[in-house]
Amino acid sequence: MPRVRLAWEEGVMLRRSLAVMAGAALVLSVAGSALASDPNGSGGDMPAYYDGQLFTINFKAMPHPIPNNKSINTIYMCDQCDGQGFMFVAVLDAIQGDGFNPLWDEQQITFNPGFSFQQFTSDTDILAAEASGEITLTDTGELYRCSVVGPK
Repeated sequence: MPRVRLAWEEGVMLRRSLAVMAGAALVLSVAGSALASDPNGSGGDMPAYYDGQLFTINFKAMPHPIPNNKSINTIYMCDQCDGQGFMFVAVLDAIQGDGFNPLWDEQQITFNPGFSFQQFTSDTDILAAEASGEITLTDTGELYRCSVVGPK
């Protein structure tokens, strides 16, 4: 009789352990999804170019305008490119050590008729393309908190 009871207890303990492990896996899965999509955490990470070099930035929308801040940087993006299946990686006009401020104003790049989409890798190239009539830049009025969190 004690052997039967022991086997029954082991079965109950095994089922309880499996239930606890399944519950823990579910909690970790939900927590991981929440953290991955949190723009305050790594969910806001994305690639961006600065002077031909690829970096990882953390990007989060901010309320606009931020009063009394005259040193806002520019981030260049191209929704037109993305809408046509051309993945455009954002371009920054500064990083730490080069006039960096964590507040960024978004400028949208639109390729003018007759010009093909291309990936720019510096703000100098973007401004030259605008001057030559290849692209048009539009200030979206959207402000972001952007920090460079590492090389790509």
